[in-house]
Amino acid sequence: MQLKPNAYRLNETVKGVETMTRFALAVLALASGVYTYLGVRGLLDGSASFVFFAAIIYSAAVSVAIYAFWSFMLRFVPLVTSGVQRLALFATMAIGCAMIIAMSSWLNAAALAGSASLEQHMAVTLQGYAEDLDQAHANALASQSLLPDVQRAAERFTGLAADERESGALTGTTGSGSVVQLLTQMGTQMNQLASTITGSRDEVALLFEQGSARLATMRELVSTPGQIEPRADSFQTEAVQLSAVIAALQQTGVAASVKRASADLSAGFIAPVADGGTTDLANRQDQVMETVRASVAAQSAALTAAADEILATPAVEQRRFVPLSSAEAVLRYWQDFIPSWAGAISIDLLPVVLVLVLMIVNDAMRRDSESLQEAENITAAEMLRAMALFRQMEAAGIDVATGKPRPAPATPLPTEPPLVAEAAPDDATVTPIDAAQRKRTDGPRPA
Repeated sequence: MQLKPNAYRLNETVKGVETMTRFALAVLALASGVYTYLGVRGLLDGSASFVFFAAIIYSAAVSVAIYAFWSFMLRFVPLVTSGVQRLALFATMAIGCAMIIAMSSWLNAAALAGSASLEQHMAVTLQGYAEDLDQAHANALASQSLLPDVQRAAERFTGLAADERESGALTGTTGSGSVVQLLTQMGTQMNQLASTITGSRDEVALLFEQGSARLATMRELVSTPGQIEPRADSFQTEAVQLSAVIAALQQTGVAASVKRASADLSAGFIAPVADGGTTDLANRQDQVMETVRASVAAQSAALTAAADEILATPAVEQRRFVPLSSAEAVLRYWQDFIPSWAGAISIDLLPVVLVLVLMIVNDAMRRDSESLQEAENITAAEMLRAMALFRQMEAAGIDVATGKPRPAPATPLPTEPPLVAEAAPDDATVTPIDAAQRKRTDGPRPA
């Protein structure tokens, strides 16, 4: 018993799943249209009715285009067998896939990951603002590092003045003279500079506390569930306030003020006139004041160098929060939402798999059909017609294998005709072709 051909089973299976294929293609096109509507709605501006109808029309056009394109591919690609023509269809299918991604898939991704991508944009911006606040705070606190040097210089000048007044440690003569007056003046200037640096510390701490509060509010806006649009608006407001705090922090740095004050110590140094009662004491006072001048110049140079180092630190650039649409955010942060992109593209390009399956099945059916014998493919009616045609060709003297008339047999030698010739009937001489023609016209003989 001969089994049913594999090609016949494949053909019947393809016919059986044809309805399911059309249904699946329609569902995929509809799903893509729905997500396209959700994505394109966030890109349009205008009244609610305009946005609604424009998004509906666009999504409907996308659904129809996807269904029509894949219907053409499912019909034609499996039937084409030529290599060049099949490559041309593959190139056309690749172009169509790129166009589908351009008009639908990225909008599907915007619908799937739009809110998450906007939250990602807010989180990245928040991180940048936090770094800016820390940098501005560090720059402001850098000026505080000058305070110990200034305080030590003030204590040294004040201590030398006290020693000179009480024991005459510098000139050898006790009392309050020109040297004591000069040292006291330098100590006072240094204490004033230290007070300036100390006063800025409280302002820096207050501004940093305000900036930290703004950052905490922004973090809540990023992580709080709910609609993304109101949270993005509030986030932008907080970002503006935080930018103002960061700018104020940069203005509180006293490094520039310290640099100017230290330069004034040396450039504005005015030594009093020696007031010693004797020439020897006056000379000693002049020598001590010259030493004080050199010490003040060295202290001024050290403070100026330290202030220059602080001022050389790059200032914090002004940052601005730029609101994005969900589609723009998905494109900018696509690496963080690869699963959403994969799902959006798969909805549109899943029919590629169906096209390839049908192409492989049709190729298998063609190979199986070529290997079958004719008897396994023809019906009973076709067999009867073939047998009748064979008998006609045999009767007409045509070679079945070549389709050409058979050669006539060799003519025998002539013999002496009979003396009495019998009258032959009119149809005594009948050619094979006439016989075959009679069979066709007269029909079968009665039994």
